[in-house]
Amino acid sequence: MTPGPIRLGISRCLLGDEVRFDGGHKRDNFLTDVLGPYVEWVPVCPEVEAGLGTPREAMRLVGDPAHPRLLTIKSGRDHTRMLEKMTTGRLPELGNLDLSGYVFKRGSPSCGIERVRVYTEQAMPSHNGVGIFARAFVEHFPLIPVEEEGRLCDAPLRENFIERVFCYRRYQDLLQNGVTRQAVVRFHTIHKYLLLAHSTQHYQQLGRLVGQAERYRPKELALKYGELFMKALAVKATVRKHVNVLQHILGYFKTQ
Repeated sequence: MTPGPIRLGISRCLLGDEVRFDGGHKRDNFLTDVLGPYVEWVPVCPEVEAGLGTPREAMRLVGDPAHPRLLTIKSGRDHTRMLEKMTTGRLPELGNLDLSGYVFKRGSPSCGIERVRVYTEQAMPSHNGVGIFARAFVEHFPLIPVEEEGRLCDAPLRENFIERVFCYRRYQDLLQNGVTRQAVVRFHTIHKYLLLAHSTQHYQQLGRLVGQAERYRPKELALKYGELFMKALAVKATVRKHVNVLQHILGYFKTQ
């Protein structure tokens, strides 16, 4: 079967669409010009799709960081239920598109995935919030790689995100091609040294899992494998870990 497209969700403003609250955009040249030719973008603007329009009054998160409300800054209008309703309807649609990753807009009250400002009733902000749509997306699709455009300016973070996206696409292909125990073992064999460069702990856990493959039904095995696989890739690879991998590989040539 032909591998599926690498399809990524993205905050629409990052592609240059004028959907920001002020009628502007936040076009990101790396995403559009460098990464863009290799992926298929699925643009989403939760606030526009919720019916808030462009331009619109600026909004912010207020209250409990775990369950904040989305309020307009000047008028104090509460748009939380509108955004939650949009999110509830949109997530199943995105689930049908086989996304391999998602790039969110940093700091957005709907799309930020970390350190989003959350205000108290006294207007004192903390930086420990998550955008309402982004939080729901991550909870609904815990294995899909996600990142903010600002963090992609950091080369190691950018490389890790792209690596996770391509690996997750291959994992999706594994699931869609009629998964068997043998296919999972083969998938592990292909990726095991990549895994070792990220996390020795997860490398060992995955090795034990495929070593006991006969204990599981094929789909159950694949799902257990996928969860550990993506956790391993989220661990930072380092020069020392890469040296360890090369030394392991060198061991195969000791007698030659």
